[in-house]
Amino acid sequence: MFTSIASVSISGRLDAKLQAIADAGFDGVELVETDLHTYDGTARDVGRTLRELGLTCTAFQRVSDFEGMSAAIRSRSFGLIERRFDAMEQVGTDLLIVGSNASLATSGDRQRIVEDFHELAERAHARGMRIGYEALAWGRYIFDHREAWSVVKETNHSALGLVLGSFHSLARNVPMESLPDIDPAKIFLVHLADAPVIQMDFRSWSRHYRYLPGQGELDLEAYVAALRARGYDGIWSLEIFNDRFRASAAATTAVDGMRSLRYIEDQVARRLLLAKGSGRPPRVQCHGIEFIEFAANDNEVEPLGQMFQTLGFTRTGQHRSKRVSRWSQNGINLLINNEPASFARAYADMHGASVCAIGARVEDVQAAMERAQALQINSFSQPVRPGELQIPAARSVGESLLYFIRDGEQQHIWKNDFVATNPPMSGGGVGLQRIDHLTQAMEYEAMLSWLLYYLSLFAVSKTAQVEIDDPFGLVYSQAVESSDRSFRIVLNSSSTAQTLSSRFLHGFMGAGVQHIALQSEDIFVTARLLEESGAQTLPIPANYYEDLQARYDLDGSLIERLAAGSILYERDGQGEYFQLFTRAFAKRFFFEIVQRRRYRAYGESNAAVRIAAQSRYRADPQG
Repeated sequence: MFTSIASVSISGRLDAKLQAIADAGFDGVELVETDLHTYDGTARDVGRTLRELGLTCTAFQRVSDFEGMSAAIRSRSFGLIERRFDAMEQVGTDLLIVGSNASLATSGDRQRIVEDFHELAERAHARGMRIGYEALAWGRYIFDHREAWSVVKETNHSALGLVLGSFHSLARNVPMESLPDIDPAKIFLVHLADAPVIQMDFRSWSRHYRYLPGQGELDLEAYVAALRARGYDGIWSLEIFNDRFRASAAATTAVDGMRSLRYIEDQVARRLLLAKGSGRPPRVQCHGIEFIEFAANDNEVEPLGQMFQTLGFTRTGQHRSKRVSRWSQNGINLLINNEPASFARAYADMHGASVCAIGARVEDVQAAMERAQALQINSFSQPVRPGELQIPAARSVGESLLYFIRDGEQQHIWKNDFVATNPPMSGGGVGLQRIDHLTQAMEYEAMLSWLLYYLSLFAVSKTAQVEIDDPFGLVYSQAVESSDRSFRIVLNSSSTAQTLSSRFLHGFMGAGVQHIALQSEDIFVTARLLEESGAQTLPIPANYYEDLQARYDLDGSLIERLAAGSILYERDGQGEYFQLFTRAFAKRFFFEIVQRRRYRAYGESNAAVRIAAQSRYRADPQG
């Protein structure tokens, strides 16, 4: 796959953009005219920089409102295009992209359009250039790649070809069955962009809500697969317009862009059963979270351990050489790391007691690390003593760590590196069985980036994004989950400073795990045992239960049991969901206890009630 990205896709000065694009590993860049006009240097200087960075200038864009215009406008257009040809020669590209005309002044006369393109192709050919015609979704007469292809065929000139844009085709619902009708030799470049499916005029949708492949809801996998199956193997170029990306660092967006192209390439290779594939290990198969590691300073180790005890955990092990304790309950392992001069201590110094790492059970650890490396995800290692295990790890959200553990061999870690202290509490603690999901809060601008991180690294699917009502604004939430749902991560962000999610970021000094959901098989028993153990759970107002009875027509005795345990309830067509929450630990994280009965979502309808209940403790320094 020859990879390219339009310079308009990332923020900053042109020289910084080009450096970021080269560092991310792209083969080429489309130079957007406005970037050249605002650059403090000549087009020849840009061409020299591109060569020094090892980048190809794949195209120059874009000419707008060209075809079908009056004679006077037509003459001026050709004069402007000749000057663009001059700039193209200096930067070192031969492809000029022309978008279909959206002007009210254009004519839909096919003969005139063909004549315009024939003359343009002649002029381009004389200068050793080519023209790529792209149907824009908001074009006045031509907004469908089938019509653009018809113009290219009718013009019948070697210097005129087609530029395809996934956004323009998929936003217009142009049938993908039409793609094989196009001669791949006449496709000069393919623009790739994803997007959420929203009701909006095409131009605004395109200018503000284009995403990288995999981040949105368009079927880019099928689109790319159709072109690959047809034989197209040319330039794949990202063309992204997004307000979030404009607020992000150029290096971050460039790496995400390359990551998205590798993701879509892998998915298509798998879909088409290509023999050589992409040459990278496949997405990581994960079968659950083996442990959650908390970093804590000297003053927070004891209160954190006390919180674990009230949740039914027993201190079952101590690391042989480090100040790391293991707390267990059935299939759940929590670690408290207080080791001096370690990653965890530095993390605690920055954030306070918090989740600094998780351990994921995967099928192939080496392949997981190779996959992460191919996606430009940084690895992590620290010294271990003789006989202790070096567990491979990658950087994750908020500079936390993601450890990879071979599924089925996790007991080797506990037996090798930990000395058993106490046996697990008889009776299974308070009935917590396994980790259900983790919720990570992050900056609004970074949420799409972390969605792509999980989607490209792990064999997971994403749920639809939902909007949660916080008393002080909206929180956007989206989950990624493995096919067996043993691995679930929920991502939350908000563009409003006063929401609970945003306040977490401010108090935590960055992104991280905001809450941990643990499964119970009988939440009513668990609620009673939590009360007996002194756990601080979140009280829920009586008004909620009055509404709940009316909404779901629940039995009065069930409502009483729910209210007595401050248990929230949600039901959908598939099943039931019960949830209760603990008070937050120092306003940094809290636990959710859940019980699922054939229910697959995350209790979104109750989120506003939970957030409002938590907000009542806003002035409490303990959370």
